[in-house]
Amino acid sequence: MAHTYTPRRCSKRWLDGDCPRDVLAIIDLGPNEPGGRYDVIYADVVRDDRDAWLGGIILSEAGVSHGHFELKAHEVAAYRYRMKHRYTTWTSLPEAVKKAVRDDIAYLAEVTA
Repeated sequence: MAHTYTPRRCSKRWLDGDCPRDVLAIIDLGPNEPGGRYDVIYADVVRDDRDAWLGGIILSEAGVSHGHFELKAHEVAAYRYRMKHRYTTWTSLPEAVKKAVRDDIAYLAEVTA
């Protein structure tokens, strides 16, 4: 019997307040990161014939998207492990970033429906 991969969300310590259930982790790369400050990884798993994939969005402090990304499940696990000291809380995000994440989740739900 095949095992169905289910990613483990960060604890309520990090995904506090009114954080959407679709958010798996929030990583703060710091204010000097040229490619975007926040990586928000989504909990939705997409499967193909061989692998499980997770996606996310890269955002600036102003909520401007620097693009989306997709990684294999084991790559997400390794990335999260490397960045475990850079997690940030949902409530500490700027309102523009929260709005961008909510809008992106709504858009992705609409497109995949």
